[in-house]
Amino acid sequence: MRITTLLIALLCTCGLARLDAQEAVNEDINTIIRKHGLEQSQAMEIAGWMTDVYGPRLTGSPMLDKATDWAQKTLNEWGMKNVHLEEWGPFGTGWEMSHFEMHASSPSYWPLIAYPKAWSPSVKGTGSVIYMAAETVEDLAQYKGKLKGKFVLLDTIREVKEIWEPNAKRHDAESLLDMANAPMPTPRPRRNYNLGARGFRTALWELMEEEKPLAILDRSYKGDHGTVFVSSARTAEGRSRDKDKKVVPQVTVAVEHYNRILRNLQRGIDVKLSIDMKAEYTNPDEMEHNIIAEIPGTDLKDEVVMFGAHFDSWHTATGATDNGAGSTVMMEAARILLETIKESGVQPRRTLRLALWTGEEQGLLGSRGYAKDHFAVFPPDSYTPQSLKPEQEKISAYYNLDNGTGKVRGIYLQGNEAVAPIFRAWLQPFKDLDASTVSLGNTGGTDHLTFDAVGIPGFQFIQEPMAYFARTHHSNMDNFDHLSGEDLSQAATIIASFVFHTAMRDEMLPRKESKIDGK
Repeated sequence: MRITTLLIALLCTCGLARLDAQEAVNEDINTIIRKHGLEQSQAMEIAGWMTDVYGPRLTGSPMLDKATDWAQKTLNEWGMKNVHLEEWGPFGTGWEMSHFEMHASSPSYWPLIAYPKAWSPSVKGTGSVIYMAAETVEDLAQYKGKLKGKFVLLDTIREVKEIWEPNAKRHDAESLLDMANAPMPTPRPRRNYNLGARGFRTALWELMEEEKPLAILDRSYKGDHGTVFVSSARTAEGRSRDKDKKVVPQVTVAVEHYNRILRNLQRGIDVKLSIDMKAEYTNPDEMEHNIIAEIPGTDLKDEVVMFGAHFDSWHTATGATDNGAGSTVMMEAARILLETIKESGVQPRRTLRLALWTGEEQGLLGSRGYAKDHFAVFPPDSYTPQSLKPEQEKISAYYNLDNGTGKVRGIYLQGNEAVAPIFRAWLQPFKDLDASTVSLGNTGGTDHLTFDAVGIPGFQFIQEPMAYFARTHHSNMDNFDHLSGEDLSQAATIIASFVFHTAMRDEMLPRKESKIDGK
């Protein structure tokens, strides 16, 4: 009995409760993290400034520059060290809209719910609408000489169905069990692109650029009840953000309004629309910047724990759930860590590095630029590393958040089986916050993939789906009102704990086997 009592006392020394043979959790630190993250959360204050004041944050735009200045100032005021910008690029030109309105004037007046696609040029005028019923390159010939000064419709009518099920969802026991039982991920097969369709699309856009219609209208593949999903303008070749690129004005219209226009055309009625859009191209040097800030380490300060999210957004709303939510959580996690260090007196062993990326929406460009500068050598026009740089060996982990406002329910291992018992131990104290699932599976489309690609353990957290893909992701509804303060606070608290415990381990996190040269 005396031996058992002694063992319990030793295990609890300094708040360390050992949960398996290898990992320990500092419950004293977690208690302080919980206080600052849950009871004294600043998440919604951060999010309000990031979205209501400094949104949207399209990469290359003047508003992104203003948001970047605000973020640096805030991080410095909190006491973060080495707050600076790191350049990447070239990205291309920036773009920002200063005015937009669109109306129908015939057969009757009504204002349209519509949004320009990014990098569309300024345009003003009134014209008739024409529908292009073309499916082959040969079909395009009948429209030559008929499109100038017109509004051109490219999409068919899309049926709109009433919403019988709620858009917003949370994970249930079944969906979490499926993730927990996910097998080791396998490489995705290469896409079999339809080269014939690509040839038609190129010919279509070449015709548009020759004909110079007033604007091209589409209605997106999803969205209804006034929700419009919008991204960037298209071109025949290259990217609409390329310097000196001639872009045809392009607008995405709410599906109900698009359908009304097209139905009237099918009735033989002449529909007239007017447009007034002012936009400017910015960013003359074509370079962009990531935001970096640190909390210095102690005995293992040359090793680094990174955590981050993408700071940029699309332009039709304020970039709240995508990805003001993730950037808010990571800034809040940094603030929680600073307060925890101050209150506990415990300094992290490894350096903690916050990164807010730009250019994610155009293809993880900011984080890939960072990887190119710090971690790996890449061949021209490729993101497959040829060899690794010494700094790659010093990063213990990278933690990312980018799937909306939903709270954390666990973490994807990205196929890194060796970290499973470690993450289970770190999640165990947060079961009361509904976070306990560890999935071998991977998830794509965001910046942790950059780190995984260069052999660094990179992780995205499992989040509640909410109405992210159904209603807010890349849409005009991506505003502050759709953020959940309770969920953001929960996520920041758990992530702060993960970052702290990664920094305090004797060893860096285990890595997957790498086939990259120079490893």
